[in-house]
Amino acid sequence: MQWIKLREKPDLLEPAAKWFSGHWNIDEEEYRSSMRCCILQQCGAPQWYAVLDDQGNLIAGAGVIENDFHDRKDLSPNVCALFVEEAYRGRGLAKGLLELARRDMGDMGCEQLYLVTDHEHFYETCGWQFFTMVHDETTGEPERLYTVRTLR
Repeated sequence: MQWIKLREKPDLLEPAAKWFSGHWNIDEEEYRSSMRCCILQQCGAPQWYAVLDDQGNLIAGAGVIENDFHDRKDLSPNVCALFVEEAYRGRGLAKGLLELARRDMGDMGCEQLYLVTDHEHFYETCGWQFFTMVHDETTGEPERLYTVRTLR
């Protein structure tokens, strides 16, 4: 398996935008635009990460963006779009992606990361702590927001 920082492998932009869009039902152009910004600026949010299998297929990924569509703009940046293909779950890929983002963002000088989720136990096993409830910008529904210190 290959662990990828998209800014270091820009030729992955198009397949990654399509892959994330297919899993999160967000317009492909939204991902493409964020990923272009990641590649151009090289540091800070946004950042995008992927795991490729031995055949070069994208099997897991995550991003870091300023805000993951919630009402607390002051709690930034946010890990987003964490997804692992079903056939590859239970192998530590999600945990590895979270650690990669923590280390990478820490190396860039970011001290804290946040994420919104409806899961209640997984992120605690990865070192994250529940911080507060926030509200989805679109639906107004409450969501759990977690936080973690970055790694260096």
